[in-house]
Amino acid sequence: MRFESTIDYPADVHTVAAMLADEEFVRRKVAASGALESSHDILREGDAFTVTTRRQMPTDQVPASFRSLVGQSLDVRLVEAWEAPQADGSRTGTLSLDIVGAPVRVTGRMSLHPAGEGTEQSFAGDVTASIPFFGKPIEKAATDAVDKVLAVERSIGLDFLAGR
Repeated sequence: MRFESTIDYPADVHTVAAMLADEEFVRRKVAASGALESSHDILREGDAFTVTTRRQMPTDQVPASFRSLVGQSLDVRLVEAWEAPQADGSRTGTLSLDIVGAPVRVTGRMSLHPAGEGTEQSFAGDVTASIPFFGKPIEKAATDAVDKVLAVERSIGLDFLAGR
């Protein structure tokens, strides 16, 4: 199932990119996700960076009819890899989300680019669930969860930028 989403930030693209690679910002967005336990790693290679988060998530947002498939919690690994910026500061990247022990995967592309006085962060990708007969409802639930996560990330980002 395809997803597309956009977040607009009231800051220049260099500031937004620095935020996305900031330890405190990553810590805040992971905490806001409701993770039972978590860890994160930020790897910088020149001007490129990769943010990897691991979270143990409660299954309360998983539809009740599918909870028996995943147990009491979900181990989620998200990798966001950003390439070095172009001359105008715009960047592209990839995202990959895996849920250990569940046949659900999220893959996609991300971009940051100047938009007026601010920055637009765009996401586009696919959610796949390889479960016969149940794949589509699970994909729909996962796509809804992606939308909620991005709404929380936007809120955390706006608060973070306001406090700088």
